[in-house]
Amino acid sequence: MSLASLWRGVLRHIGWVLGLAVIAIVVGAVLRIGDLHAFATMLEDAHPGWLLVALALQATTYASVAAGWKIVLGQTGTPQPLRRLYPIAVGKLFADQVIPVAGMGGNMFLVDQLTALGVKRGNAVATLLVAMIGFYAVYGVCALAMLATLWISGLASIWIAGFVLVFLVVATVIPGLALWIRRRGRRPLSPALARFASTRSLVAIIGEAPKRLLVDRRLIVRVAGVNGLVFLADAASLMVCFLALGQPVGFSVAFVAVMTASMIATLGPIPLGLGTFEAGATGMLALMGVSVEAALAATLLLRVFTLWLPLVPGFVLIRTALRAKTASLPR
Repeated sequence: MSLASLWRGVLRHIGWVLGLAVIAIVVGAVLRIGDLHAFATMLEDAHPGWLLVALALQATTYASVAAGWKIVLGQTGTPQPLRRLYPIAVGKLFADQVIPVAGMGGNMFLVDQLTALGVKRGNAVATLLVAMIGFYAVYGVCALAMLATLWISGLASIWIAGFVLVFLVVATVIPGLALWIRRRGRRPLSPALARFASTRSLVAIIGEAPKRLLVDRRLIVRVAGVNGLVFLADAASLMVCFLALGQPVGFSVAFVAVMTASMIATLGPIPLGLGTFEAGATGMLALMGVSVEAALAATLLLRVFTLWLPLVPGFVLIRTALRAKTASLPR
């Protein structure tokens, strides 16, 4: 399955419509409950200085993701400078969020871009897998930290604990499945699995990864560490968005809200987490004593920095990559 065919799938994707409908329902419901004038006033009076800080914080998240790849590539003997990996991180976000092929869009984009930089395909696949394992490992740790914070605050419940447990299972299964596929090698798939093009593509690329990198625990811990900075920067960004609105909250409150919303968006079926992220963050913030109007306003500001702004350069990078790939094909 080529990146071009994945891109064509975007045009047929109806998840955008569903996602936009959900976010419209969420925003409309909250505005009916809250004070529309207060909500609008907070957005209009947002302090631009704090918004610049939020933008800078979000810029560091892509540097953190790229740094994880840089660490792995250094172990493969094909190191790459951060300045070359940074735009790939931005483009991968767009592909992950928009190209709806079982999460394969961003992964194949990463492998294609690394091989274009001269990295052997097997090493590029290993970079992808180690980064995936490190990401979900620290994701699980942050989820447990969120639950512990709620427990200490007296806000934890059996339902929240159950939700975190479900997420931890998913966070374990995803990298575990990738490792299982790598272990089984390139043996033929069962007829049931072979019917899915995305599964065939996944098996094909994972089978090329060098095993030594996938079992290097020290390497995985280092990659997990830099990926953990992404969650901390997202929480700090939400805290800064509250400061921009003149409604300060503590870092722990912002961290819990971001983690809850991220997990809901990860488990949910809506592309880009439209509606689900906003509802999760706003609901958790309200549970922790933040006014609904301020919670929604800050969450929407955060989404501008974490989702909407990066989609523009991401789209440009994906189009550039597709044109370069198309131009290299034999006529």
